[in-house]
Amino acid sequence: MTKLYIILEQALAVVSQNGQSWKVEIPLAGNVTQCIAVDPLRSESIYCGTFGHGLWRSRNGGRTFEQVGAGITHKQITAVAVSAKERVGDNGIVYAGTEPSALFRSEDGGDSWRELETLRQVPSAPTWSFPPRPSTSHVRWITPDPLVEGRLFTAIEAGALLRSLDGGEHWEDRKPGGPLDTHTLVMHPLAPDRLYSAAGDGFLHAGNGFMQSDDGGLTWYQPDEGLQHHYLWGAAADPANPSTIVISAAPGPQQAHNPATALSALYRREGTDPWQLLHDGLPTQRGMLASAIAVNSAEAGVFYAANNRGIFRSPDTGHTWEQLPIRWPDSLLGDRPHALAAVS
Repeated sequence: MTKLYIILEQALAVVSQNGQSWKVEIPLAGNVTQCIAVDPLRSESIYCGTFGHGLWRSRNGGRTFEQVGAGITHKQITAVAVSAKERVGDNGIVYAGTEPSALFRSEDGGDSWRELETLRQVPSAPTWSFPPRPSTSHVRWITPDPLVEGRLFTAIEAGALLRSLDGGEHWEDRKPGGPLDTHTLVMHPLAPDRLYSAAGDGFLHAGNGFMQSDDGGLTWYQPDEGLQHHYLWGAAADPANPSTIVISAAPGPQQAHNPATALSALYRREGTDPWQLLHDGLPTQRGMLASAIAVNSAEAGVFYAANNRGIFRSPDTGHTWEQLPIRWPDSLLGDRPHALAAVS
């Protein structure tokens, strides 16, 4: 049975499938939640970052949470990830990113942390800037390589996609022609060295929103044929086929994130085919904010998308969608999902 972890504006929602219905629990109500990560080898271990109240951990699949983060020097947790390859005992190495931009590593399941200080010493660091708060920046996304131990990618919003080959001890700066404003970075255990970047770069330079690397992030290209929107937000690949991808995109940041001007869409790509605009079972583009997208590794061909119009599921690799019949508590009606994770 599938369980969804949905990051809302003021809460984490844990949504569990129960036959044909879905049960909603709210373990972190009142927190400005930002990000979510599930240990890929221990699905009961969950980490949730908040903006202002630090990092929280669950060891029972989201039923209860406790605050952790000794050693993390900022309370604004903007990204979190757990490695499948780097393990200490039963725990996956956990990485947490913050605003201002800094990265921290835990080897004991989140009890203690140390900063990976060399991240802030790469040459591009002085240029990093988040447009709504230009005096600062933050770690937007963290992707541990699912196949190569110690290989790690960190996206700064905005300014760089950085690579480490030793678990974050040393960093390579952004590559020429690579993405500067990655919002979601996808790797797949069936596609060694391949990366998909859903980025905001296309807002200023059409064609640069979706970027792909086939050599572990050394070089990049932009397969954008068929895309009508170039500011990309969410992305996920079919657990059974890394060449089947679903993304969310908008004309620009205002349409992606501002309810007053909302306009976005989902697209699907198979192999090297052009992108296909998706609509069957989805809301109209106008009024829909950019979706968070996720897959459950146990559900081949299934995609989930969360936006201000609802939570949607595709059983056929993105071709058709249905809205999940979730009955939200009154306190959460109208809340916008910011991030999404799906597990069994």
